[in-house]
Amino acid sequence: MTLPTMSPAEALAELGRVRLDEISLDDMLLRVAELANRSIPGTREVTVTLVRGRVGWTGAFTGELARQLDEWQYDQHRGPCLDASASGDTISVPDMATEDRWPAWAERARAAGVRSSLSVGLPIQGSVVGALNVYSDSANAFEPSSVASAEGFAAYAAVALANAHLYDNAATTAAQMQEAMRNRAVIEQAKGIIMGSRRCSPEEAFALLSKISQDTNRKVREVAETLVAQAVGKARG
Repeated sequence: MTLPTMSPAEALAELGRVRLDEISLDDMLLRVAELANRSIPGTREVTVTLVRGRVGWTGAFTGELARQLDEWQYDQHRGPCLDASASGDTISVPDMATEDRWPAWAERARAAGVRSSLSVGLPIQGSVVGALNVYSDSANAFEPSSVASAEGFAAYAAVALANAHLYDNAATTAAQMQEAMRNRAVIEQAKGIIMGSRRCSPEEAFALLSKISQDTNRKVREVAETLVAQAVGKARG
């Protein structure tokens, strides 16, 4: 059994100092797993399960063995991390040798040297739920104080992950909007070039761009960029 290298309060304080504009969602997930691994008594390895619809995956892990135990649950569509994700509850497996809810998974875990586990539900965001999964190489490793630490950390981590998820979505949306604006700008430039050379309407200019796009199997933006680049080259020449 691994002894904590920091207190739960220290782990929460460190998590609270993370700036969302300086870290990706994947890095945030890994930070949560690492801090939980360092602060929850009895812990050997930690994973963070994420579930969208019926699809589950491990967003972060501190050890390959723990990730493999998660993956087995996803393949079988059953197990403590999935049940905790769905219910938001805390699910404890005190002793893999006597576990009868998921006997095949428990046998696999015991053969790999894992003797007990704890999964705490994480309500991360509307369409995404998850669980903080803590694995130990000792049976009955998670005493009430450890469970309380895990639940307290998970509650705080859920807020941090929800904020990171929202920030990540907002940043992605902003990037997509900027790209759309750039695409529109170059298309408008190309339309202006066509209108000036052919003395046609904006609608006719765009129709020509669309036809060239279809004939050459390229996106309208790519056709527009080529036309603008050619015009700029001629102007400089």
